Amino acid sequence: MRKLYRSNIHSIIAGVCGGIGEYFGIDPIIIRIFWAVLACSGAGIIAYILFWIFVPLNPDPLR
Repeated sequence: MRKLYRSNIHSIIAGVCGGIGEYFGIDPIIIRIFWAVLACSGAGIIAYILFWIFVPLNPDPLR
């Protein structure tokens, strides 16, 4: 069973986009572009902060 974690490896600010990319098996850059467009509407910034708070950091440092 897969679980959503913030990424240790693909992290720029908090690892949220990297973790989502790892979870869905896609490149984190695509998630970052989507998130940047969403942030322009205002809702993306709030959603990113909520993900940062509620999604745990990956306990395996090599993944």
